Amino acid sequence: MFFDNTRKPTGLGGQVMVALMNLGHRSLSDWGLRFLSLPANACSLDCGCGGGASLKQLLNKCPAGKVKGVDYAEISVNKSRRLNRKALQAGRCEVLQASVAALPFADGQFDLVMAFETVYFWPALAQSFGEIRRVLKPGGTFLICNECGGENKKDEKWTRVVDGMTIYTAAQLQSLLKQAGFDSIQIHRHSRGWLCVTARK
Repeated sequence: MFFDNTRKPTGLGGQVMVALMNLGHRSLSDWGLRFLSLPANACSLDCGCGGGASLKQLLNKCPAGKVKGVDYAEISVNKSRRLNRKALQAGRCEVLQASVAALPFADGQFDLVMAFETVYFWPALAQSFGEIRRVLKPGGTFLICNECGGENKKDEKWTRVVDGMTIYTAAQLQSLLKQAGFDSIQIHRHSRGWLCVTARK
């Protein structure tokens, strides 16, 4: 089914989906990034980087920084690399095929880890949050931003058409983040039902 490409893009449908994601998620990422205050040289990681548009936004937001992205779908990795080719060539960006449950990075590397429209599909969410915390620097920020905030029953239709999708409420995410050792958790809600959660290591 076409909408399963939101979880793991494959084939022609997957190529179309990652292109649509880059366009469709721009307003959400613009809104979510407003809750961040990052130095120009910040080192950031985008987990589930999709088509790479958020990587490009971070590269612009932190012009002296470095940005890495991971995604477990080969199509997404290839699209992200193409979109950010110049930054890759300049050594400011790296995109890897990997799972958030086992990130290929050493401890304490990143000032920021972000996840736009992806935690719906993460395996063993508490364990994955623990991996995020591991790779963050002390005081680093984890940002989660979802269009489906768990409070609009209309959103539940997506769990019926997208296999393996789970929509989390702010309270559920907050509880899991605390279990993983995060603190300074802040909840932001948009009038359109969007949800943004930030937490500190």
